[in-house]
Amino acid sequence: MTRDDFLTTFDSPPGALQRVSRLTRRIVAPNPGAFTYTGTCSYIIGEGEVAIIDPGPADASHIEALLAAIAGATLRYLLVTHTHRDHSPAARVLAEKTGATIAGCAPYAPPPDLSVTGPGLDASHDKSYAPDISFADGDRLSFGGLTIEAVATPGHTTNHLCFALAEEATLFTGDHVMAWATTVIAPPDGSMGEYFASLEKLRGRDDRLYWPAHGGPVKEPQRYLRALLHHRRQREAAILERLEAGDETIAAMVARIYEGFDSSLQRAAALSVFAHLEDLIERGLVRSDGPATLETRYFRVSE
Repeated sequence: MTRDDFLTTFDSPPGALQRVSRLTRRIVAPNPGAFTYTGTCSYIIGEGEVAIIDPGPADASHIEALLAAIAGATLRYLLVTHTHRDHSPAARVLAEKTGATIAGCAPYAPPPDLSVTGPGLDASHDKSYAPDISFADGDRLSFGGLTIEAVATPGHTTNHLCFALAEEATLFTGDHVMAWATTVIAPPDGSMGEYFASLEKLRGRDDRLYWPAHGGPVKEPQRYLRALLHHRRQREAAILERLEAGDETIAAMVARIYEGFDSSLQRAAALSVFAHLEDLIERGLVRSDGPATLETRYFRVSE
């Protein structure tokens, strides 16, 4: 992918309520960062009876902005795409204040072995998230004459969901597909193989527009999905080339593949390479000299 494929301008300041379609309004949380862009986008769906998709972090000003935006309406559902802490914690606070039902992804289930990526990786998850309703793929709910369908899209996290709004043929994609950047795939909770499968799954749908949880909309979903898949396959090819050139460690591969990359994102780059290597091992194209970790040595399997 090139810079032209990304939408790197976004005119929605934190705390401002913006109507982005007939049925959808957006408020951005004040949590900008390297992985959150300008902040988490919380979407208010409907009028009279409403739902909020990705209520965001438990930030008092953001919660007050959401409550002000739905004043006079009945908040029926708080819908959560996944349990990273920039997406789900406000759900609990809003449910306590309004009586709304928390619905969406399953709670975070820690992988059996976090040692493969070092301590603390699961700290980004909201471990207190406890939905009233956990969705499976294809589950639906209705409110105010609208229909929301859950679309399971594991990859970024094991429990990631997207939400389809039938009445506008739009898909709320959480962190699975974003217009401003590619998503981070960080093992052991993230899986490159599942991410590829989830992208292919969306290629079989006919949603006309994506609303991500960070940044602006994806206006040509099918073209963008093809670009994302091409980008990841190029990265995969680069990893195989480095292995054939004699690079055996993730650190060595990152130094060459991500040369000149922002140093603050080096760990994310290493995790991305690791995710690709896990997938390549599963497909029989790469082997390791022991259990796959960030420090393991890797080798290209001869054809």
